[in-house]
Amino acid sequence: MSDPKPHDASQGQDAYARLLAEIRSGALRPGDRVTETDLATRLGISRTPVREAIRALEADGLVIHTPRVGATIRALDYAEITELYEMRAILEGTAARFAARAAYDSETEELAAINDAMADIPGDVAGLFTLNARFHAVLLNAARNRFLVRSVQSIQKTLLILGPSTLEEADRAAGALAEHAAIIDALKAHDGDAAEAAMRQHIEAAHRARLKQLRGGLAP
Repeated sequence: MSDPKPHDASQGQDAYARLLAEIRSGALRPGDRVTETDLATRLGISRTPVREAIRALEADGLVIHTPRVGATIRALDYAEITELYEMRAILEGTAARFAARAAYDSETEELAAINDAMADIPGDVAGLFTLNARFHAVLLNAARNRFLVRSVQSIQKTLLILGPSTLEEADRAAGALAEHAAIIDALKAHDGDAAEAAMRQHIEAAHRARLKQLRGGLAP
């Protein structure tokens, strides 16, 4: 009889990815219960990989256990959101500074191409989200610091709890494009100070847009 563990592990990773996507899209909202039985039925897999996926989400800080309720999607209060964006500004600002020193020309060109592609799809929220995530991933990789990468990725994962992207709003999408362009210009000039300042302004603008979105009821 073959060992089912590798298959279960693969299913667990798939379940984890699918649950992350549901958190990001807002299909799973803060306070929603996540039970092994319900998720296994909905995802069409056994409870074992679902259990592993829930444990991974707990380790990420996205799922918590509430007395008499069980496992639920964690909710963030306004203070926590502000703290996360403050740390994001510090870390991604540092990444931009490092990238101004270490980025290859090909990486800077890729960032410009991504920004151009974003400009070509106004209103396509899913496409904008994907390209924006790619922009930040390329820049982060260009910083050439593995520990910085891990720290930023941890914060980005926690922010998934907030649900739909702020790029839903046309004004925010246009602002993000202009902010990206300022970052790219600083990278091309190998100006670390300007790159860090431009990235901090970008993250601060994203923070303001997120708070506006939350207050307007567009996200949980």
